[in-house]
Amino acid sequence: MCSGGFAKCLGISLMPLSIVCVLCNILLFFPGGITVESEHITEQVWYFGGILGSGVLMIFPALVFLGLKNNDCCGCCGNESCGRRFAMLSSILFAAVGVLGAGYSVIVSALAINHGPQCVVKRNDTNKAWGTPFSDGDYLSNKTLWTQLCLEPEGVVSWHLSLFSVLLVMGIIQMALCAVQVVNGLLGAICGDCCGCCGGSDGAV
Repeated sequence: MCSGGFAKCLGISLMPLSIVCVLCNILLFFPGGITVESEHITEQVWYFGGILGSGVLMIFPALVFLGLKNNDCCGCCGNESCGRRFAMLSSILFAAVGVLGAGYSVIVSALAINHGPQCVVKRNDTNKAWGTPFSDGDYLSNKTLWTQLCLEPEGVVSWHLSLFSVLLVMGIIQMALCAVQVVNGLLGAICGDCCGCCGGSDGAV
């Protein structure tokens, strides 16, 4: 497979991952699946790791990867002075942007999982208030704490963990795909990617 065709496969893979990350980040604004006041939404949700990092910043490299297959090997987008090698080399820069964006999402997700969600906590026998009862990740292996410490919204801990875990995994996959394109772009820039077009096609006729 030509490096341009392989890059297109990577771009196709990145697009649905970006959409999933955006949707997960949006759902996190509704803890437990309900609407709450903005000050009761977990702080890390407002960092927009899924929307900006794994979403918007990932769209640009995905579109560039998709377009590499359509550039003719003698010149990018009809510009003969450009060349396929330059196109593959420039894709490395966009892949780096993708790695940074996905890395940001991974860091935010890891912090959110460690700190836990914001929820209604029982202060004493009669008073309840919003707070963050988990602060060091010790709740991850003790599910009984989920209902003991977080009273409302119902199921907020599993909601928080599930969505941020998806963002964490998706971000790692995105980083891996962009890292693969860095290698693929280097190979395309060094070795070229004509695969049967231009000079290669002439020889076949």
